[in-house]
Amino acid sequence: MSSVATASSAETGKRDTRGESVSATGVEYIFGATLVAVVNDRTSALDSVVFGVDIQSGDIRGDSPSYALVVLDTRDTESDEVRIERDVVSFRKLRRLIERDEPRVVATDNMYELATDKDDLVRFLRWLPHETQLVQVTGAERPEPLSRVASRHGVPYGKDPMKEAEAAARLALANVGYEVAAFENTTTVKVSRGRSTGKGGWSQDRYTRRIHGSVKQQSREVESSLKEANLDYERDVTEKYGGYSQALFTVEARPEDIPVSTHRSGDTRVEIERERRDGIEFEPLVKRRDRVIVGIDPGTTTAVAVVGLDGRVLDVHSTRTADTAAVIEWLIERGRPSLVAADVQPMPETVEKFRRSFDAAGWAPASDIPVDEKLHRTRDIDYDNDHERDALAAALFAFDAHEDQFERISRKVPADVDREEVIARVLASEESVEAVLREMADDGDGGDPDDADEEAHEEPELTPEEREIRELRSRVERLESHVEDLKSTIEEKDETIEEYKEELSDARREERREARERREVTRLERENGRLERKVESLESDKAELADKLDQLKSLWKLDHSNFADVNTNGILTSDSEWEVAGRESEANESGGNLVPVKIVEQFTNGALDHTVEEYGIAAGDVVYLRDASGAGRTTAERLAEFDPKVVLRSGNLSEVADEVLFEADIPVAPADGVTIQEIDELAVAKESEVAAAIDDWKERAEERQKEQREEMVDQIISEHRAENRR
Repeated sequence: MSSVATASSAETGKRDTRGESVSATGVEYIFGATLVAVVNDRTSALDSVVFGVDIQSGDIRGDSPSYALVVLDTRDTESDEVRIERDVVSFRKLRRLIERDEPRVVATDNMYELATDKDDLVRFLRWLPHETQLVQVTGAERPEPLSRVASRHGVPYGKDPMKEAEAAARLALANVGYEVAAFENTTTVKVSRGRSTGKGGWSQDRYTRRIHGSVKQQSREVESSLKEANLDYERDVTEKYGGYSQALFTVEARPEDIPVSTHRSGDTRVEIERERRDGIEFEPLVKRRDRVIVGIDPGTTTAVAVVGLDGRVLDVHSTRTADTAAVIEWLIERGRPSLVAADVQPMPETVEKFRRSFDAAGWAPASDIPVDEKLHRTRDIDYDNDHERDALAAALFAFDAHEDQFERISRKVPADVDREEVIARVLASEESVEAVLREMADDGDGGDPDDADEEAHEEPELTPEEREIRELRSRVERLESHVEDLKSTIEEKDETIEEYKEELSDARREERREARERREVTRLERENGRLERKVESLESDKAELADKLDQLKSLWKLDHSNFADVNTNGILTSDSEWEVAGRESEANESGGNLVPVKIVEQFTNGALDHTVEEYGIAAGDVVYLRDASGAGRTTAERLAEFDPKVVLRSGNLSEVADEVLFEADIPVAPADGVTIQEIDELAVAKESEVAAAIDDWKERAEERQKEQREEMVDQIISEHRAENRR
């Protein structure tokens, strides 16, 4: 609690006007004609800047709100003085000033004067500089009027927005209020690509590898900085071609404690962002050790539970190894025990030792608390074992037994007196509230005892109507509690139904997947059967082709003088035929052999491609054009490039093709003069007939050349005569 005292006459020279200074040791200021010094038992926010803000006109939801701004600056002062500046600024200018000065605290009596809703508030908190806190000086979830808080701490208050802003700033300077927090003390450091890898190009792979390599190098530098700062972190990287596309570090620290800053450099960029909490939370600027109720379950496993004087469960703990001193130390860190409770009657000696250690009041039930009642009372609380449940039940039942007493004491305690201290003294001494207040006033802790007597009056006797109203209100509260339990049960059932729906959906999804697999298996089986039938067909074709290959091999081995040796199937059918063939071959030894003939179905490029692909055409081959008509210069030139021995034709060549082949000195003869024997897709002819056809072409070629020479001479003579006539 703060204490208020009148300053000495030597201190009356202190002033509180715009730009002037006041004492930071006691935070002094002029209030009317009297100089008042407020001495706070908390550590003040010295060597820092505090902004006090209150809305002057307009509304944050409108277009142009204005704010009353009071700046308390305790930096760079030779003495313990505070410099004060006052101004009226727009919201945009306020943000610029916060960015420029980076104050330690931005204090306000209502955080929603700076944001329209929770999402907007979160954005505002994310934007604030790392070292700046947003403080609501009027309390947490249920703030008090600023006038009441200022009066309790001896700070001057006026309804003018500038005075409200100054009151908020002075309260924050004295560490009064709650920090508005939306982020955990965990920060995410993200190292990623600073450029896009693009859509491709000649150097795309090298460019991508360079970017990913830069990200990997930057992530190593960040990791090295975190190790040097001895910070705990977890790393998650996404590996890509040439290095990393992203590295994510989850660091157990605030951004200001991390030796890395947000920046973008060339191929990489580093982003720092604090993890957001589930909602908006309030943290007191000063962690006070409040009065608490402690439930203890002794034994081989000692369990302790800490409950506030408002019935909130603060903490629970169990141990099998810690001694009494360690448990006491754990409790001291969480508050000052005013009531120590057990769940059995009589109170165990171990619990009694704890009670005496804290000089606290004790509570034990009239009889041992049944297990089902313990389970019901602790149904909404998480605990790890039965010992923690028993300790929680003891503390909560102790609170239930004293709840009405706590409410009566609270109604009687003035606003400027510590309610928890009064409750602790009433429990310990079993005296009346009035006596405790007088005792605290005598000790200097409660203000004027006459004021306490006026506030701490006896509760008047209730009329029957008032008692009935109280009973009805109590019944309504019980019914509302029952309704809340039913709602909780409905929510649990809804959650169970949702879980069953998800399981049903998963089962249906699995069934559909299995059905797809069965259909796929059936399709593959059909495809396998089709392929097996195709394989059988191909095997049959292979055997047939093998037979034909054997026949062709036999055919090419034939070396005889006439076709009597070759039957319709292209092979000799009996030993007698072999003997006749041998005799004819000996008789006609000079008659010539068979030569292969390459058949081209039509004198076109496509037909030539087919013959070349299937059988090949080499220099010196005999080529048979089954249909020689229609060829042009390009086709004829292509055939001439193969340099065949002779071209046998059916039908007439075009003049262009005939001219090309003649100029290329390729013999062309009618196929009628040569007997061609076809066997499947291959053919053979007598070498002697082929030679005769070539000789016939040579004779015709000589005649043709002779005619061409004569025509050329006649043309020269005609041209000469024509020139002489001129």
